[in-house]
Amino acid sequence: MDIATLAGIIAGISFIVAGIMMSGDLGNFYDAPSIMITLGGTLAATLISYPIKNIIGIFRVTKNLFFTKAKDPNGIIRQIIELANIARKEGLLALEEAAYKLEDPFMQKGILLIVDGTDPELVRNIMETELTFMEERHSQGQAVFETMASLAPAFGMIGTLIGLINMLKKLDDPSSVGPNMAVALVTTFYGSILANLFFTPMANKLKHRSAQEMLYKEIMLEGILSIQAGENPRIIEEKLKAFLSPQEREALHHNSTAGEE
Repeated sequence: MDIATLAGIIAGISFIVAGIMMSGDLGNFYDAPSIMITLGGTLAATLISYPIKNIIGIFRVTKNLFFTKAKDPNGIIRQIIELANIARKEGLLALEEAAYKLEDPFMQKGILLIVDGTDPELVRNIMETELTFMEERHSQGQAVFETMASLAPAFGMIGTLIGLINMLKKLDDPSSVGPNMAVALVTTFYGSILANLFFTPMANKLKHRSAQEMLYKEIMLEGILSIQAGENPRIIEEKLKAFLSPQEREALHHNSTAGEE
């Protein structure tokens, strides 16, 4: 589970609620019609903007924001080195049994392609095509959240305009101006909260997750092609370490050293 996502949302709501309670009455910030205009309007406009399958898919994407476990790049490299050692000692055909034990479908597919004797250039083309379409699928979820982030403040402003119009029609009653003005501004508040606490951060988290996933797949692809080329496992390890940050390289070195002890 991604604790950061849940902690961020809880902390954001808590700070806002605490700030309101320290400076006024929390009840002043609840208005059902404003919620309908801002949240309902945003959802309706999103439905108009995208096919229904993209909207349904956003529920799965939202679930992934909370429950997807980040992969360990060092674990991926160690797995590739193990496969390289098998290929070096027993040949590429010996990788078939190991391939079916792999959890990642992308790596499994690549290993089975080289076991089948597929041309290296064709292997690269097939795997890169998979990466391209995977990135495209990821971008669809990000785009929905980005659209909602842009729509929420706009519907907040629409709600404010509706409130102002209603207020101006009752100007003959000066005592109603203040309360009506406050209710009108609540929709802008809702729109800003939805955009800046939920939709924009969720889109950013999805972009980060997609970039991580692409990096892991590129490590796998480079490793698979290196195994097919018959490169030395130590050379493959050094090549794949170039994808990692200095901290991750140090962790890989530490684990390798520990494994040799």
